Amino acid sequence: MKKLFTTLSNIWKIEDLRVRIINTLLFLLIYRVGSFVVLPGVNAAALNASQNKEGLLGLLNMFAGGSFSRSSIMALGVMPYISASIVVQLLGIAVPYFIKLQKEGESGRNKINQWTRYLTIGITAVQAVAYLKSQITPDAMLIGNPYFTVLNTCVLTAGTLFVMWLGEKITDKGIGNGISLIIMVGIIAQLPSAFIVEFQSRTGGPGGLITFIVEIVALLGVVMFTILIVQGTRKIAVQYAKRIVGNKQYGGVRQYIPLKVNAAGVMPIIFAQALMFIPATVSSFFPSVSTNSFLMALSNYNSWQHNLIFGILIILFTYFYTAITVNPNQMADDMKKNGGFIPGIKPGKSTADFIDGVISKITLPGSIFLAIVAIIPAIASLVGVSSIFSRFFGGTSLIILVGVVLDTLQQIESHLLMRHYDGLMKTGRIKGRASIPTASGATPPVI
Repeated sequence: MKKLFTTLSNIWKIEDLRVRIINTLLFLLIYRVGSFVVLPGVNAAALNASQNKEGLLGLLNMFAGGSFSRSSIMALGVMPYISASIVVQLLGIAVPYFIKLQKEGESGRNKINQWTRYLTIGITAVQAVAYLKSQITPDAMLIGNPYFTVLNTCVLTAGTLFVMWLGEKITDKGIGNGISLIIMVGIIAQLPSAFIVEFQSRTGGPGGLITFIVEIVALLGVVMFTILIVQGTRKIAVQYAKRIVGNKQYGGVRQYIPLKVNAAGVMPIIFAQALMFIPATVSSFFPSVSTNSFLMALSNYNSWQHNLIFGILIILFTYFYTAITVNPNQMADDMKKNGGFIPGIKPGKSTADFIDGVISKITLPGSIFLAIVAIIPAIASLVGVSSIFSRFFGGTSLIILVGVVLDTLQQIESHLLMRHYDGLMKTGRIKGRASIPTASGATPPVI
């Protein structure tokens, strides 16, 4: 406990770090206040804000901190920006113009960021119209169409751009990645209510307090398991040749390339979830096929058919996303240019093949572990955990929470060590989701 207070005191003594933490908290407070501002022309009393949305809508509502179900001006949150970032990253692999931009350094990155913002506006406008048509019932509208749709499409687009601006300001003036922190705050905002609901259901129903304590212990175990996945790395030794420049010697040291066991992050789960919503969508558009037993099983998030296919898709998408974001050929070329080589492996193609083989081997257990984490919420629901609380037992939300917290703590520890203070841990250092070289040198999506 004394170590904790000493660390907090050291953090507060560093003026730059103190200002950054305060700025981060203020920006996040602005975001949370804005998430409760209802769209103009919407009757808040007619909205069923307490409705528990499932599937994709539940995921979006969690990322938006509940503002999606409240019809807030920030209802769409940062998800359009995330979608635009993913699209631009994929374009950077297939479109020559974007490939060229990624090789132009800082000026190229600025242009890519500008394209991402433009694409965000377009995606937000389309999603805003779909949101107003599907989520706002006619009895909740105080303004007639088409004025209502035009007005609130502009408001929702402006709200998303404002949230994106807040995220950039947090990254610039605060601590941690702004967009990731906004998503994390939205997820954490749902935790107290889910905790209370689960506590009341256990103390007032079957199981009692002992079952609730077992659930908390199980949740801590899943969190530890997720940390192992996020932190797991396979180090490849790289030897650099000695160079004599004047009277000084350079190189001649051994370094390591840390290859992540889960290089794809949370993206495979998001891609797999998008495909798993297709059966439910087909059933809604074609009622005649909604009685099909196989489609009904796939639409049931607790069925073994749904979770089996869900897990297989996650494994496949993990390999796919790792292949498009990690480029062994570029890594081998960079090592060769800098006079580096892997002991026992020839530079060039042999090095690229060796790195590719290592990535393929470590991706298999990483993808399997990721699939297990993704289906744990369904397992928790089957054993009696409430649907709201079970979301925190794994899946997208837990992986994002663990990754963002580790990144933020790593930045705080870096500030402490630069000022010659002790780190946050007695032994070792905190490792975040360290970026690895991508297919084009671009930074992977924030989540």
